[in-house]
Amino acid sequence: MSKVISGIQQIGIGVTNLYEAWGWYIKAFGVDIRIFEDDTVAELMLPYTGGKPQKRHAALAVNLDGGGGFEIWQYSQRRPLPPMEPPRLGDLGIFAAKIKCFDIDIAYSHLQSSGAAMLSPITKSPSGQRHFFINDPYENTFELVEEKCDWFRKSGKPTGATYGAVIGVSDMDKALPVYQEILGFDKILYNSTGNFIDMAELPGGNQVFKRVILTNSQPRKGPFSRMLGNGQIELVQTVERKSVKIFENRFWGDLGFIHLCFDIRNMNALEKECNDKGFPFTVNSNANKNQGESFDMGEAAGHFTYIEDPDGTLIEFVETHKLPILKKLGIYLNLKNRQAEKPLPNWIINMLGLKRVKNL
Repeated sequence: MSKVISGIQQIGIGVTNLYEAWGWYIKAFGVDIRIFEDDTVAELMLPYTGGKPQKRHAALAVNLDGGGGFEIWQYSQRRPLPPMEPPRLGDLGIFAAKIKCFDIDIAYSHLQSSGAAMLSPITKSPSGQRHFFINDPYENTFELVEEKCDWFRKSGKPTGATYGAVIGVSDMDKALPVYQEILGFDKILYNSTGNFIDMAELPGGNQVFKRVILTNSQPRKGPFSRMLGNGQIELVQTVERKSVKIFENRFWGDLGFIHLCFDIRNMNALEKECNDKGFPFTVNSNANKNQGESFDMGEAAGHFTYIEDPDGTLIEFVETHKLPILKKLGIYLNLKNRQAEKPLPNWIINMLGLKRVKNL
């Protein structure tokens, strides 16, 4: 059986105060469903945490209207570091998270009233979608993209959640195999080099770039595919200056976008493909476990791994085995023996609404 990618599960965001940041993200992006919350030690990320286990507090939250979630991540016993310099467009790593919205004008007014720093007006991207950029109160950049199709539900929220990412790369030709072949963003919506008016007002955005916008040509399959939906990756390469790594001399979990995570089935097939293409797992939660065994993630359980793109940007894969629905009553969703490509029934996804956060 080959790998199955259900979509972008979440984007990781390192913050100094989890509940403060989560409160703003609920107001701004409607991520008010707590999938899990974990306040333990990150023992397996040693290549990215200074070789030592680090205590942290993390929560995975989603917006049931559609899109991936946010993994909001806070160190508990060290002060997270910001980038040495504010990231500029084309710097290596995740520069911005893409957020989907059904009506761009409503989203613009909503974010403006929510206290976001509006970085650009509403314009059209080269792929023809209306979009704009903001900064949250913590200097993280988000791109709001109008998407009229591919919604799990329409509850009236001004936005959905994670649609993709803008990622800086040093060599477009070396980066594309990861995103097109391994991650399945095989359809090119745009590929050109030049100055781009729609990005000119971003930090460093008034220069010449190589710019490639990718999506998946076929609808995603798998348990959570109806909620996660299709996505978009935008790769940007500087032409006029030397780019720097956004996470240079910092730990995973420090401030900013720490990884992009995909929900998958059949980790063994994925591992073989990653090895064959020269991008082996750098972290594997089952490295010392039997095949198919679950890693305890607090309230949830599964199998997670990481690879790096050619510039060291972290990409996570999660094969979910168990999720809590009503923990107090012992009701969990068991996914281990489900058909890999089959989406969960809508009523099961809607049951996650029972985990809506009312007070942080």
